[in-house]
Amino acid sequence: MIHNDEVPVTGAGRVRVSRNTPREPEVSPELAKELGGSGAPVRWERLTAPEAAEVVGARDAAIIPVGATEQHGQHMAMCVDTTVANHVALGVSALTGVPVVPPLCYGVSGSHGSFPGTIALRPETMIMLVEDVVDSLYASGIRQFILLNGHTWNSGSLDVSAEKLRTRYDDVRVRYLAYVTMYPGSEVDGRVTYGRALMHANFFETSLMLHIDPDAVHMDRVVSLTDTDSFWDYRTDQVSRSGVWGREIDQATAAHGAAEAARCIETTARAVAAAVAEPWPEPRG
Repeated sequence: MIHNDEVPVTGAGRVRVSRNTPREPEVSPELAKELGGSGAPVRWERLTAPEAAEVVGARDAAIIPVGATEQHGQHMAMCVDTTVANHVALGVSALTGVPVVPPLCYGVSGSHGSFPGTIALRPETMIMLVEDVVDSLYASGIRQFILLNGHTWNSGSLDVSAEKLRTRYDDVRVRYLAYVTMYPGSEVDGRVTYGRALMHANFFETSLMLHIDPDAVHMDRVVSLTDTDSFWDYRTDQVSRSGVWGREIDQATAAHGAAEAARCIETTARAVAAAVAEPWPEPRG
């Protein structure tokens, strides 16, 4: 298999406990006014039952962030995918008024193989989990569901979940998208040339985390990997000794992460605001 990592810097014997909470997204009040939000996210779990009913009356939509708890190289905590997806979801909620439910923090992560720490769901479990969450929200009156993904290997399960839900209900709209879906892929600065879904713990993700939750990043332990082309998609432990896939990770900065996060939030918020206002189709002959 392909192993071309540099020698890792582990910070041997040191485990730093994260004491800080992730940064709250900062959004433009003017853009929030344009897109229908208040400038503050609507957190579903912080609502009382009567308040939830009021929110549903105003917005029959919800954002479901979907992340993972999995290794992110030697330099980042395992919360990355959940943290970033939730951060973008909260920013979108602040701009649009669409409520956010608590993130699903376990993902389809078995492809990381033998790296320690990862907690993985089977694809079938993820499908059932999403269905149960959506069914519960449907009972509360939600009819539009945005499955906002932060981990690539969740994609297949989320596609299946969306298909099952849109065919189960006549009055439901559901869309799976990644937090970068509305951000043109060619413009994402990941410092990865090949690898498709293998891009992981790279310059892009590290920059985002330096902005959102810097206490979860250990830049003194960074190991980069120059990605190579292949026909097959491999488990991460088959192509990377360090668990990363991407070069120049040591050049990641919080400033770059702030710009990337802002763009992910705005592009997704504009798409969501338009989506929840989209007329339902009339059957055509």
